[in-house]
Amino acid sequence: MTSWIRSAARNAAGFFMGIAGGAVGFLALAMAGAGVAAAGTGQPSPWQINLQGAASPVMESIHSFHDFLLFIIIGVVVLVLALLIVVALKFNEKANPVPSRTTHNTLIEVAWTVVPVLILVAIAIPSFRLLFLELDLPKADLTVKVTGHQWYWSYEYPDNGPFSFDSLMVATEDLKPGQPRLLAVDNEVVVPVNKIVRIQVTAADVIHSFALPSFGVKIDALPGRLNESWFQATKEGVYYGQCSELCGKDHAFMPISIRVVSESEFTAWVSEAKQKFAAADLPTRVAQGAPTAEVIASAP
Repeated sequence: MTSWIRSAARNAAGFFMGIAGGAVGFLALAMAGAGVAAAGTGQPSPWQINLQGAASPVMESIHSFHDFLLFIIIGVVVLVLALLIVVALKFNEKANPVPSRTTHNTLIEVAWTVVPVLILVAIAIPSFRLLFLELDLPKADLTVKVTGHQWYWSYEYPDNGPFSFDSLMVATEDLKPGQPRLLAVDNEVVVPVNKIVRIQVTAADVIHSFALPSFGVKIDALPGRLNESWFQATKEGVYYGQCSELCGKDHAFMPISIRVVSESEFTAWVSEAKQKFAAADLPTRVAQGAPTAEVIASAP
């Protein structure tokens, strides 16, 4: 029995040391891959192990909060691992043949109650600040209304004229050089750089989710409800997102593409879009069995 306990203690110590080595190796890999991950602004990159690059004030705050939490998590994990190793090595039968009969330690009990509370308070303060930043919509320079369909997005610019357009994924065989597979669309959303864009999100059929990682935006699109969020793109370029709610068989094929341009380019695009996407007069529709206008007019 004694040899079994001793063997178990050695195995436990070896196991914990292996975990520690694996953790160090993982951190080294993460640091080595940070350069690759940093290239993923606007879209995912191969072997990415970090968040997409920030292109808005909200996403910059998310990055800061993420890094802050990571330091706390690493500290807690290292502390617990060290305590487990100390217990396994110091309090096994060989190293401690006469165990202590101590049942309480006031200092330790107070510490393991107070320290987690302080950690939670330290996490809560920046967490609430970030939530307030995301949910408190500033005065907008531009409004874009987004409607989710099965399985594509429709966009309207209520502040810039009566036009709207649908945005569908470009098929793999139709991709042009530089267009990412499963992310490129036929009609991109265009917004000006450094302007506050309010997005109003709804759905026409089922629940969708409008998500743009580099802008720190993720908001549900619900039928019969208008949700709002905002972003302020700080860099020109093309930024991709996807529907992030399981909405049916083609859920994976309704990407989001937003092109951020200068203010002059945006003004030129609006003028072009008004002609390209001008709303045509729709034919009058009547419910089945309802009397038509001719019938009503001829009625005595």
